[in-house]
Amino acid sequence: MPKTTQTKPLTGPELIQKVKELGNLNKEDKARECGYYTETKNGIERVNMMKFLNALIDAEGIDLDSTLNGQGRGGRSASYRISVQSNGNLLIGSAYTKKMNLQAGDEFEITLGRKHIHLKQVDAEDEEI
Repeated sequence: MPKTTQTKPLTGPELIQKVKELGNLNKEDKARECGYYTETKNGIERVNMMKFLNALIDAEGIDLDSTLNGQGRGGRSASYRISVQSNGNLLIGSAYTKKMNLQAGDEFEITLGRKHIHLKQVDAEDEEI
Protein backbone atom coordinates (compact mmCIF):
# COMPACT_ATOMS: atom_id res chain seq x y z
CA MET A 1 0.00 0.00 0.00
CA PRO A 2 1.58 3.34 -0.98
CA LYS A 3 2.05 5.85 1.82
CA THR A 4 0.33 9.21 1.58
CA THR A 5 2.59 12.25 1.55
CA GLN A 6 0.25 14.11 3.84
CA THR A 7 1.87 15.70 6.90
CA LYS A 8 -1.23 16.67 8.87
CA PRO A 9 -3.97 14.10 9.64
CA LEU A 10 -7.40 14.76 8.17
CA THR A 11 -10.20 15.96 10.45
CA GLY A 12 -13.86 16.90 10.20
CA PRO A 13 -15.79 16.48 6.93
CA GLU A 14 -12.57 15.77 5.01
CA LEU A 15 -11.87 12.78 7.26
CA ILE A 16 -15.40 11.42 6.85
CA GLN A 17 -15.23 11.79 3.06
CA LYS A 18 -11.83 10.07 2.84
CA VAL A 19 -12.99 7.15 5.02
CA LYS A 20 -16.01 6.70 2.73
CA GLU A 21 -13.73 6.70 -0.32
CA LEU A 22 -11.54 4.03 1.30
CA GLY A 23 -14.53 1.80 2.06
CA ASN A 24 -12.87 -1.46 0.96
CA LEU A 25 -9.74 -1.07 3.16
CA ASN A 26 -9.36 -2.29 6.73
CA LYS A 27 -9.40 0.26 9.55
CA GLU A 28 -5.60 0.38 9.95
CA ASP A 29 -5.12 1.15 6.27
CA LYS A 30 -7.83 3.81 6.46
CA ALA A 31 -6.10 5.40 9.46
CA ARG A 32 -2.77 5.37 7.62
CA GLU A 33 -4.26 6.87 4.45
CA CYS A 34 -5.91 9.63 6.50
CA GLY A 35 -2.55 10.57 8.03
CA TYR A 36 -2.81 8.87 11.41
CA TYR A 37 0.62 7.28 11.55
CA THR A 38 4.09 8.12 12.74
CA GLU A 39 7.48 6.81 11.79
CA THR A 40 9.84 5.71 14.57
CA LYS A 41 13.58 6.47 14.67
CA ASN A 42 14.19 3.02 13.20
CA GLY A 43 11.92 3.77 10.24
CA ILE A 44 9.08 1.58 11.49
CA GLU A 45 5.62 2.93 10.69
CA ARG A 46 3.11 2.96 13.53
CA VAL A 47 -0.58 3.57 12.97
CA ASN A 48 -2.24 5.62 15.72
CA MET A 49 -5.67 3.98 15.82
CA MET A 50 -6.79 5.79 18.97
CA LYS A 51 -6.22 9.25 17.49
CA PHE A 52 -7.87 8.13 14.25
CA LEU A 53 -10.97 6.75 15.98
CA ASN A 54 -11.25 9.79 18.27
CA ALA A 55 -10.99 12.12 15.27
CA LEU A 56 -13.66 10.10 13.48
CA ILE A 57 -15.97 10.29 16.52
CA ASP A 58 -15.41 14.06 16.73
CA ALA A 59 -15.99 14.45 12.98
CA GLU A 60 -19.31 12.62 13.27
CA GLY A 61 -20.32 14.99 16.08
CA ILE A 62 -20.74 12.27 18.67
CA ASP A 63 -20.24 13.54 22.23
CA LEU A 64 -18.92 10.79 24.49
CA ASP A 65 -17.97 13.04 27.40
CA SER A 66 -20.41 12.91 30.29
CA THR A 67 -21.17 16.23 31.93
CA LEU A 68 -23.51 17.29 34.68
CA ASN A 69 -25.60 20.12 33.21
CA GLY A 70 -22.58 21.30 31.26
CA GLN A 71 -20.38 21.60 34.34
CA GLY A 72 -18.23 19.34 36.46
CA ARG A 73 -16.25 16.28 35.59
CA GLY A 74 -19.04 13.72 35.43
CA GLY A 75 -17.81 10.54 37.08
CA ARG A 76 -19.61 7.39 38.05
CA SER A 77 -23.38 7.34 38.11
CA ALA A 78 -25.26 6.41 41.24
CA SER A 79 -26.03 2.69 41.45
CA TYR A 80 -28.43 3.05 44.40
CA ARG A 81 -26.59 0.24 46.19
CA ILE A 82 -24.11 0.48 49.06
CA SER A 83 -22.21 -2.07 51.12
CA VAL A 84 -21.47 -2.22 54.81
CA GLN A 85 -17.86 -1.21 55.35
CA SER A 86 -15.39 -3.33 57.35
CA ASN A 87 -15.91 -1.04 60.37
CA GLY A 88 -19.68 -1.65 60.27
CA ASN A 89 -20.59 1.76 58.84
CA LEU A 90 -22.83 2.52 55.90
CA LEU A 91 -21.48 5.35 53.79
CA ILE A 92 -23.85 7.32 51.59
CA GLY A 93 -21.81 8.83 48.77
CA SER A 94 -21.74 12.36 47.47
CA ALA A 95 -23.71 11.40 44.34
CA TYR A 96 -26.78 10.93 46.55
CA THR A 97 -26.22 13.91 48.84
CA LYS A 98 -25.67 16.22 45.86
CA LYS A 99 -28.80 14.90 44.16
CA MET A 100 -30.81 15.78 47.28
CA ASN A 101 -29.03 19.16 47.73
CA LEU A 102 -27.89 18.14 51.22
CA GLN A 103 -25.43 20.28 53.13
CA ALA A 104 -22.88 19.43 55.81
CA GLY A 105 -24.67 19.25 59.15
CA ASP A 106 -28.09 18.21 57.79
CA GLU A 107 -29.67 15.75 60.22
CA PHE A 108 -31.76 12.64 59.67
CA GLU A 109 -33.98 10.44 61.79
CA ILE A 110 -33.22 6.75 61.29
CA THR A 111 -36.06 4.22 61.30
CA LEU A 112 -35.15 0.54 61.12
CA GLY A 113 -37.47 -1.93 59.41
CA ARG A 114 -37.19 -5.68 58.99
CA LYS A 115 -35.01 -5.44 55.89
CA HIS A 116 -34.73 -1.73 55.29
CA ILE A 117 -33.51 1.53 56.74
CA HIS A 118 -35.47 4.76 56.32
CA LEU A 119 -33.81 8.14 56.61
CA LYS A 120 -36.12 11.06 57.27
CA GLN A 121 -34.58 14.52 57.10
CA VAL A 122 -35.08 16.49 60.31
CA ASP A 123 -36.04 20.09 59.55
CA ALA A 124 -34.73 22.88 61.78
CA GLU A 125 -38.34 24.08 62.13
CA ASP A 126 -39.47 20.66 63.49
CA GLU A 127 -36.85 20.80 66.26
CA GLU A 128 -38.03 24.18 67.54
CA ILE A 129 -41.63 23.04 68.13
